[in-house]
Amino acid sequence: MQSLIDVILPVFLVIGFGYFAVWRGLFSDSSVDGLMKFTQNFAIPCLLFRAISTLDLGQEFDLGLLLAFYGGATSGFLAGLLGARFIFGRDWADSVAFGFAGLFSNSVLLGLPIAERAFGVESLRLNYAIIAVHAPFCYGLGVTAMEIARNRGGHPADTAKKVLAAMFRNALVIGIALGFAVNLSGLPLPGIVTDAVDLMVRAALPAALFGLGGVLVRYRPEGDMRAILWVCGASLILHPAVAYSLGWLLGLSVEQLRAAVLTAAMAPGVNTYIFANMYGAARRVAASGVLIGTGLSIVTVWVWLLILP
Repeated sequence: MQSLIDVILPVFLVIGFGYFAVWRGLFSDSSVDGLMKFTQNFAIPCLLFRAISTLDLGQEFDLGLLLAFYGGATSGFLAGLLGARFIFGRDWADSVAFGFAGLFSNSVLLGLPIAERAFGVESLRLNYAIIAVHAPFCYGLGVTAMEIARNRGGHPADTAKKVLAAMFRNALVIGIALGFAVNLSGLPLPGIVTDAVDLMVRAALPAALFGLGGVLVRYRPEGDMRAILWVCGASLILHPAVAYSLGWLLGLSVEQLRAAVLTAAMAPGVNTYIFANMYGAARRVAASGVLIGTGLSIVTVWVWLLILP
């Protein structure tokens, strides 16, 4: 119970404050859009750039860590995809959108603040190793599957171009790529630049959590509740359970297991609705999955914190 109070509730109180402010008209929709644009296109890319640029790539990029997390992510994708197709009778485009909701956990807006409060700032180096390939992996898998579903028989080169375009229009991917460029080049950044980036970084997570709460006001629980709960189960239960099992089988350290499972246990991110909206597929289920999954994660994340060593 103490972990629920000390670790999880402060994060969700900030989200709740953002939700309440927008719901009661104290903060406008246009202000939320501006805040989320600032955090997702500028502040969080700065955070990821700074983290990746200083990460010890040889030490933190452990193949077992990535296999545990992304094995779980892929299982969530397949569960969402196949469940939508064969249990709920959706077409293949909708099924891919279901799968993306089971794949794309909210690793930054929820994962980083909860992991920091649970295990300390030093532990975040492992979260950053996971996050460094999160957007490229998830968008690569999701966009490829969607393009195949929509354009069966199309030319593979056209699909590849669409995948690359979708990934490299993403500000988070750009921030990560620039971080790798600085890290691998070994060129030191001027102190004035790092100081400016650090100022942006300090604003990133609190503003993003508040903005996430404001965004959730727009998402109404609509559609087939069984389908919504299926998506939430793939994201909140299956993904971390597979990551936990693979972590034990692969002999991950306690720190690595914590990073893989806790990041996997996060609710579907807002990007799952953006993805569904971009393709006009399963938008109500994706939006409701974000809202209901975020609420349910208060309990499920607490359970995973109790299970983890």
